[in-house]
Amino acid sequence: MLLAQKLLLLDQIYCLYDQYIGGVDSVCRAACSDCCTCNVTITTLEAHVMLNAFPADQWPRVAKVIDAQMGKPRFTPEATFNQISDLCASGREPPPEAMDASWGPCPLLTDRLCPVYAARPFGCRCMVSSTPCYQTGAAEMGELTATVNTLFLQVIEHIDQDGFSGNLSDVLSFVLAAESNVSVPSRCNHPHLISNRPLRTLMIPPEHQDRVRPILAQIRALPI
Repeated sequence: MLLAQKLLLLDQIYCLYDQYIGGVDSVCRAACSDCCTCNVTITTLEAHVMLNAFPADQWPRVAKVIDAQMGKPRFTPEATFNQISDLCASGREPPPEAMDASWGPCPLLTDRLCPVYAARPFGCRCMVSSTPCYQTGAAEMGELTATVNTLFLQVIEHIDQDGFSGNLSDVLSFVLAAESNVSVPSRCNHPHLISNRPLRTLMIPPEHQDRVRPILAQIRALPI
């Protein structure tokens, strides 16, 4: 699938999710950035969307900001969502992972605001909370919303199955280098990137299947 086709699909996926999340109670507001940490994970497809939101003459500045993040602690996943679903389907445990919000804010955050909010990745879009994050130290959401979020994350990875996933800084660095024609990096130059996988098994618990079925039908109607 061509990049332009994948970008169009991703935009349609975002629109479907907006329809769902519009009916979910949330206290999230502008400048409420407690969940905007350096631990967000994205796909290479989402990195293209984010970079395209910046004028090309700002890319060197973005690159400098990202490069400064490389030596700092940040969450680097050991498995993608579809890899985790494959492991669970085969009765195996996913690799242990840990993250710490105290590692710092998202490197792109400016005065508690996201400079590419309209182009933010799904990992940010789905971080909705029924209570202010500073009160509990984490976003609080219903179990159904968590299931829907996982479904969309699996679908986005499937669309970008020939790409990679990883920490926002690592993936942006990878795509920025390629887009800028500096030197197209290989995965071995970015050891924290993980190859995306096609969606084989949906991680939808039985108690949520009926309520998720209409959303799943809308997704299946897309040319994925």
